[in-house]
Amino acid sequence: MEGGGLGMEPDREKHSAMGRARQRGQADKEDASDPAQRAAQISRCQMLTLTGDPRRSATLGERDLGTAAVSASEDSQKVPDGKPYPADKGGRSSGFSETRRGLPPQTTFSLSSFVLKYLLFLSNLVLCVLGLVTLALGLWGLVDKESFAQERIGHIGTDPMLLFVCLGLALFLLCLSGCMGSLRENVCLLQAFSAGLLAVLSSQVLAAIVAYSLQGQIEGSLRTGMLTAMARYQDDLDLRFIMDEIQTGLQCCGADSYQDWEVNIYYNCSAPGARACGVPASCCVDPLENGTVGNSQCGFGARHLDEFSAHSVVFLGGCLGAVARWMERHSGAMWTVAIISLAVQVLVLFASGRLLEDIRRKKAAWQRGSA
Repeated sequence: MEGGGLGMEPDREKHSAMGRARQRGQADKEDASDPAQRAAQISRCQMLTLTGDPRRSATLGERDLGTAAVSASEDSQKVPDGKPYPADKGGRSSGFSETRRGLPPQTTFSLSSFVLKYLLFLSNLVLCVLGLVTLALGLWGLVDKESFAQERIGHIGTDPMLLFVCLGLALFLLCLSGCMGSLRENVCLLQAFSAGLLAVLSSQVLAAIVAYSLQGQIEGSLRTGMLTAMARYQDDLDLRFIMDEIQTGLQCCGADSYQDWEVNIYYNCSAPGARACGVPASCCVDPLENGTVGNSQCGFGARHLDEFSAHSVVFLGGCLGAVARWMERHSGAMWTVAIISLAVQVLVLFASGRLLEDIRRKKAAWQRGSA
């Protein structure tokens, strides 16, 4: 029996050691939940090590001092003055890393993404202001001319100010979505901006193709529009301004010839008054009397004259031919402007797509970190 008791003694010691190891493992888990206790324990163990106290092995047992020290250093980060960071509402030190708090790691944009973001924001902000100015100008013109009055509402479709209103509103809404979408990194707004810009770009390319293939029909439409503007020359100040600028700048008169002013009731040869069989002053070769004072009656009665005599008084050629000649002379510059405009729009569309891709990648990284 004594021999058997001696044989059982090592087994009891072995089971006792295993029980102590399990207790120490449970204690480690409990200590891990409290960073302050773990930091104090590690500090105590380090002091025992420095003083050579043999209780170090009994205190640590089989624990990994290096791992525990690393964990304690992460949880008890110190500021330069040696004081710990203040604890947050959960009782944890604010020096915890975001990963140990269960939060996703921070992800930042690259320099190219930063530049794209604020380049889109600033460019769209400028265009937003331009759109608002255009919209306000169009509304002011409609209100100032009383275009919404009952007797004029029927002609509002041909009012040039309506074009300003539509263009200004479309430009403002499109650029506002791009401005706010890039600033707030809003995927929906950026997608709307990209879709709108793509629609504008596609419509411009389609309009160029249609204009090239339907030149005859477009010329007929321009002639009809110009004759309409001439008929309403005295009634619509905007159309009057446009016609005067075209005739003065291109040195032309009427649509096809100066005789086209017959469509205007005031310059018609059967109309009463001094304007009968005349043309506006913007058709005159020299509308200034003595080179200083404008002569608004220089074109009165010009269509009573024969072409040889009228040639020295007014321009005989129409404005449609003058516009065609002007476009031929400046075709190179027009193509250059068109190509640059399309290239800028394509670059903006590419920048918007690149920013969208960066935002999605950032959100995906955030979601992976929070999982």
